[in-house]
Amino acid sequence: MWQALFEELQDQGFMVVTVAMDSRGVDAVRGPIQRAKTTYTSLVDRDHVVAELYNMVNVPQAVWIDESGKIVRPTEVSGFQVSFNLRKVQRTRRRYLDAIRDWVEKGHESEHVFSEAEARDHLSPFTAEIALAHANFHLGRYLWERGDRSEGARFLCNAVELHPDSWNFFRQMKNLEHILGSGGPA
Repeated sequence: MWQALFEELQDQGFMVVTVAMDSRGVDAVRGPIQRAKTTYTSLVDRDHVVAELYNMVNVPQAVWIDESGKIVRPTEVSGFQVSFNLRKVQRTRRRYLDAIRDWVEKGHESEHVFSEAEARDHLSPFTAEIALAHANFHLGRYLWERGDRSEGARFLCNAVELHPDSWNFFRQMKNLEHILGSGGPA
């Protein structure tokens, strides 16, 4: 999906940057990235900085950022929908990609670009509890990587309990111990 869109729009200044958020690091995601044979930029964020800065809780999520570095659409599900209805899934994806095409063509005149106030209204609140969840997550990962797995696991569980909407936390907690721990391939 992203490779085709990138190839279609790259001559108009459109860029795609994907970020794999995986605490296990580059080796855990190198294979899937290489198999995808993408020509856009792919980064690995083992420390989950991007998720924390943009309040991302799952994948796939996207942020639209213009040429000046301004967020014109904050974190949102990026054209993906869980459904057994294939037509509905395809329609959702097509609408999302068409919205991006409209933005690339019309810039700030696109109906899909938010004003600063609209963008702020679409932001999920970053509460004290969510901040504490992030602190627990980082401490849990640190302890786990230093070999104190039981204490690390305790903090990782706390992170998941404090921020249950974060599937990123849950998935990383499960995948640290076993590559398929969260129920799917890495």
